[in-house]
Amino acid sequence: MSEIDKRTPYSALGAQLKDLREHSRESTAEVSGAVEIDESDLRRIESGAERPSEDILLLLISHFAVEDDKAAELWQLAGYDRAEDQERHVHEPTQNGRPQSQTLMVMIDPRVMYSDSVEITANREGVVLNFSQVAGQNGQPLTVSRIGMSHAQAKMLMGVLHQALYESENQGRKQLGDGSK
Repeated sequence: MSEIDKRTPYSALGAQLKDLREHSRESTAEVSGAVEIDESDLRRIESGAERPSEDILLLLISHFAVEDDKAAELWQLAGYDRAEDQERHVHEPTQNGRPQSQTLMVMIDPRVMYSDSVEITANREGVVLNFSQVAGQNGQPLTVSRIGMSHAQAKMLMGVLHQALYESENQGRKQLGDGSK
């Protein structure tokens, strides 16, 4: 292995992630804010010098809405399908002596989580919304949901929210003509 390969063992993965980011026209600050990691960490991942944790890789895959085949490729490039990583999963089902492929399913909860308050944190990397609900006898707020997003997503959310509120408040109202007809 060359000296460069030793310094950037995940260069293929990093290049793929950088391509996804550039294709979505997002900055490193926006993506790092959306997945809640330091921008410098994202740059090291994209350069191939650092492998993202499984959780961070899943967040990046989700953030970029990566298709299953591409997600599997990224997972493989990160080396999470290698034997040393699979030793942790000794009870995985096998087929013909080989581990079966595993699929990650994210369950979507259709319930609506209502909140009493929201705390918004914004910095260079992005925006995080912490939705809370008063719970228990002491009335302490309990976070029921945390949503992280880029600045661009936050601006888009403001516009969509404004439009939805406007439409709900003006539903059924009719404009009268100015009488010129």
